[in-house]
Amino acid sequence: MHKTIEQPRKKVQRAWAFYDWANSVYSLVISTAIFPIYYAEATRDLETVRFLGFQWKPDPLYAFALSFSFCLVVLLSPILSGIADYSGRKKDFLKTFCYLGAAACMGLFFFSGENVGLAIGFSILASVGFWGSLVFYNAYLPEIAHPEEQDLLSARGFAMGYIGSSLLLVFNLSMILAPETYGLSDAGMASRISFLTVGLWWAGFAQFTFARLPQKKNAGLLAQPNILGKGFKELKKVFGYIKNEDKPLKIFLIAFFMYSIGVQTVIQLASIFGSSELGLSSVDLIATILIIQFIAIGGALLFARISSKLGNIRTLQIQVVVWMLVCVGAFLMHKSDTYVKLEFYALGGAVGLVMGGIQSLSRSTYSKLLPLTEDTTSFFSFFDVTEKLAIVVGTLTFGLVTYINDSMNKAVLALAVFFAIGWLALQFAKRAIDAPTKSRG
Repeated sequence: MHKTIEQPRKKVQRAWAFYDWANSVYSLVISTAIFPIYYAEATRDLETVRFLGFQWKPDPLYAFALSFSFCLVVLLSPILSGIADYSGRKKDFLKTFCYLGAAACMGLFFFSGENVGLAIGFSILASVGFWGSLVFYNAYLPEIAHPEEQDLLSARGFAMGYIGSSLLLVFNLSMILAPETYGLSDAGMASRISFLTVGLWWAGFAQFTFARLPQKKNAGLLAQPNILGKGFKELKKVFGYIKNEDKPLKIFLIAFFMYSIGVQTVIQLASIFGSSELGLSSVDLIATILIIQFIAIGGALLFARISSKLGNIRTLQIQVVVWMLVCVGAFLMHKSDTYVKLEFYALGGAVGLVMGGIQSLSRSTYSKLLPLTEDTTSFFSFFDVTEKLAIVVGTLTFGLVTYINDSMNKAVLALAVFFAIGWLALQFAKRAIDAPTKSRG
């Protein structure tokens, strides 16, 4: 379907997958494991903090900051992707967002507890850098791999990300748990140094990717007249195609949106559920995160192999069913259970099995469904926007159900409904894919 780079294709593919190794340390160390815990500890004794002229409670402020960063990406990525496709400077945009995110992570080193505004500002920039770079990174997939290669290559990228981020997390945890071994004054300083290591790791290892990824030889200058208008023209063309001319792609995006509401909400709020609802310690939560990471390595590769036998859509449906069972299992758990810690570990293992698989296979399935085009970045911006909107809808739904019921249990069960709708939409997507030809999806 797509014009792919033939020589040296394998070297380019390895370099592409290596960006997952580089950038995944943000999502694990900054977004999930260490920074949220450090932020909570650093602001524990603060009733309110002043930010942008208003007084805020620290925890809601952090949540609102992340939501704002997702909104920025939703607004920026379609426009920038259209410009990138028109100008041919996709790699330049990837570099820009990478360096923005890495620098912001290093900037978090200066957050000592009092300057909360600085932490919030750098948190927003780091999130924008990470998610923004993924739009341009993902858009390379159909250019560097044939359709039959894309499932396994996408899975390898996720697997490398899980391995690399887990290695850095283990090192950072060793600093935090035994700071004196590294000549550090306390765990707080060790945490701040870990933010530095994330930025250095991200920007440093990304150089291998940047050295090998191609850029059009006739890439235009960003300063040319009306580049913004031409970017919008590219975006409008892609939107019209998805809306009016490609039913399988449109239905798949709907399915992806529905089950991503559940997937992303579980990823974002699992630690809060374990801490607040089940009363688990931070040690238990980090142990669960590591369980998820290491099992996800095999899960991503396993489901790539399964998809070669059953097809992408059927494999995605299997994973969605597992996610539904995870939600039901979480609903049935209570902090009074004798083996609640082991139950949470087991649930984490199940999440790990399908987390990498559903993300990598969603990416490659979308890539396979794209038409023959050079506007891959604009197409993948819609994929990225769909995922970000899913995060917003999921977290708002989770918060609303939790507020109404004064419990997270029913909120977790509500996520199962989104998975069920996603499964049904995948069924319609399969019918639409199979209708014109048996070779797609």
